[in-house]
Amino acid sequence: QVQLVESGGGLVQAGGSLRLSCLASGRTFSSDWMAWFRQGPGEEREFVSTISGNGGDTYYADSVKGRFTISRDNAKNSLHLQMNSLKREDTDVYYCAALATGWQRSPRAYRFWGQGTQVTVSS
Repeated sequence: QVQLVESGGGLVQAGGSLRLSCLASGRTFSSDWMAWFRQGPGEEREFVSTISGNGGDTYYADSVKGRFTISRDNAKNSLHLQMNSLKREDTDVYYCAALATGWQRSPRAYRFWGQGTQVTVSS
């Protein structure tokens, strides 16, 4: 059974940092794009960042460029998102996704999803 499990969310003050992790099991994603998305109540699921199978290519939403860094460890089948200089508008549930079958920045492209981890930024 394929599972993606996020962790690392929490409550932080504006300007602070968090590191999100996503551990995948059930199959290897070393050849597949993986991504982070976020979604608030009543909002559309929003693209945050994506990374190619070998980690050689990364893309970021304009809103997080220069603040967030995506990475992966294929030996551990994991995905990470280092979030720095957090802002109130970063408050959302963050989801990891794997195996894109279309445009890597679209949530519709990904076959597998985690259940999300809450990030709340105060002040």
